[in-house]
Amino acid sequence: MPQYTSAKRRVTIDEICTSGFSTPLDAPTVPPFPFGFRNVEVLTLAYRSDPDKMGYLLPPPLELTGDVVLIHIYKMNDTDWLGPYGEANVMFGAQLPSKQVSGAYSPYLYLSSDVGVAHGREIHGQPKKFGLPRLEVRDDAWVATVSRNGIDVITGTMAYKQKRGDIATLSKLMDFSKNFNLKAIDHIDGSPAIRQLTSRSLTDVVVHECWEGDCTVELRPNIQAPVYRLPVVEMLSAFYWRADFTLVQGKVLHDYLAPDLNNNLNHT
Repeated sequence: MPQYTSAKRRVTIDEICTSGFSTPLDAPTVPPFPFGFRNVEVLTLAYRSDPDKMGYLLPPPLELTGDVVLIHIYKMNDTDWLGPYGEANVMFGAQLPSKQVSGAYSPYLYLSSDVGVAHGREIHGQPKKFGLPRLEVRDDAWVATVSRNGIDVITGTMAYKQKRGDIATLSKLMDFSKNFNLKAIDHIDGSPAIRQLTSRSLTDVVVHECWEGDCTVELRPNIQAPVYRLPVVEMLSAFYWRADFTLVQGKVLHDYLAPDLNNNLNHT
């Protein structure tokens, strides 16, 4: 059943209970699955960080799988529903041994789209906040910045198209085909409604071009965007890539509120 957008009649209970329903009734905010992204430009920065500090940001029962941090700064040029906007996703490798699944956990995301923030938080449980990610060419360099509260909390650079790359090389640094997130939503009375680890993936991925090279990564402290808590120990490499892909339904990996799990959870 399509989303109700009419406002020429009263909405039905069946429509309210249909998957993909969103408000306002006649101008829904959150898009239904699937929706596509075309001609996305990405600068991915890779660096080594402090495993202890990475672990502080990782919710149990996920386990850390390495010391590499990836920061993807996206220039979303043509997106269903959302239109053009900027996004930044900070992630590092993690696994859930009980499900024998590994991927990348995201402690921070910043977007310049209110629809993107709402969708990420309500559906995937991503820790999205409003910010201003930018990716641009300045003379002979790619320059990516992520700003919040007027502070560039992330600045990354890479030389402009000097060496052809391969997305498979980036994947060897970290398999981020599965993106893990901690979803937390309360009932109206303040009691926990949802506490889950979720997994999302992209499909129909077509990479049009990929370039790689050395990178610089600078993190500036900001209490409302504390990416600096993943300090740069060693700068590795950067990848500029341009692609199309589709965002589809995700999965629940772990339900903290499930009765059969509560007695076995490690609360430390």
